[in-house]
Amino acid sequence: MHRFLCLATVVLGAAIVSAQGRPARTLDIYVIDVEGGNATLFVSPSGQSLLIDTGNGGAGAVRDASRIVEAAKAAGLSQVDHLVISHWHGDHYGGLSELAARIPIRHFIDHGPTVQKNEATEEYLRTTYPQLYAKAAHTVVKPGDTIAVAGLTVRVVSANGDVIRAPLAGAGRPNPLCAGPISVPNAVPEDPESVGTYVTFGRFRALHLGDLTSNKEYELVCPANRIGTVDVMLGLHHGQDTSNSRPFIHAVQPKVAIMNNGTRKGGLPEVMKTLYSSPGFEDLWQMHFSLLSGQEYTAPGMFLANGIDDQPGTIPIAPMPLPPPGPNTPPPPVHSGTAYWVKLAAQEDGTFTVTNTRNGFSKAYRP
Repeated sequence: MHRFLCLATVVLGAAIVSAQGRPARTLDIYVIDVEGGNATLFVSPSGQSLLIDTGNGGAGAVRDASRIVEAAKAAGLSQVDHLVISHWHGDHYGGLSELAARIPIRHFIDHGPTVQKNEATEEYLRTTYPQLYAKAAHTVVKPGDTIAVAGLTVRVVSANGDVIRAPLAGAGRPNPLCAGPISVPNAVPEDPESVGTYVTFGRFRALHLGDLTSNKEYELVCPANRIGTVDVMLGLHHGQDTSNSRPFIHAVQPKVAIMNNGTRKGGLPEVMKTLYSSPGFEDLWQMHFSLLSGQEYTAPGMFLANGIDDQPGTIPIAPMPLPPPGPNTPPPPVHSGTAYWVKLAAQEDGTFTVTNTRNGFSKAYRP
């Protein structure tokens, strides 16, 4: 009996040491720098993947597709299992053809036809896009649908100009910030169509709404908050003020936000003030330093994945006014050198760590 107990103790002790030596199984999220566009890669502990958007088109297509493939390889992926195109704007779907030529995509997901008149996009959806998903799966989603990623729960909360009508589990409380409907006079037609996704892994919750506008955000949280609170907000429409309204941000109360802004795109002061005044908010991680924020409103440098680009030697304290559109608008500063991503690793207990791959700075967050 004594020998049996000793043997059992040794075996149990070895099992504990072995378990402690194994890395924790995490949900990994890569927010990839596509110069003010969007490309966000989720990798489940099961090894299955979900990519939201494919970066810019035109001259940026090869660049952005290369950066997405680099992140996929770093994650150990040989294919993209599910691809969501949030909406049909060039900074979100532009790199799709180039990406599909470099890595297999098994399931294409979108909100349906574009609602914005654009001959190039309409032609792409008539001809090129069907060829890309011809040998794969293709799904047009609606609010309330789920996307089957093994190990995660992925629910569609907005699509095609509509939002979920029933609250998510644990949500549904009245929102005291709902003073009245929000109008967005300068909204671009495709933005409100965005496919928005709510991703959970155990107690961890992340929300990515594409470029969903403030009026649609309002519908999600007013008069009752159908989302509840989240740990992380992703994307944030690049930090544009046609999204990220106070009734929405202060209702979902993200602990952390990761913004896919550009050097002269997004990160507007009003959005920064809304984020930093939100209850329980801790940190904003950005793809780039924003001239439109200046030093006045930008995150500290350790939270910036790609900092200076081709900018003046002295970085302004005050936010720079957005140049008026037109043929004489100066081009934005050019990013040269390595493009760094921000990586988030979440555990089932709700603990997560965010890392800036430019400088290796990491910060852990508790549930």
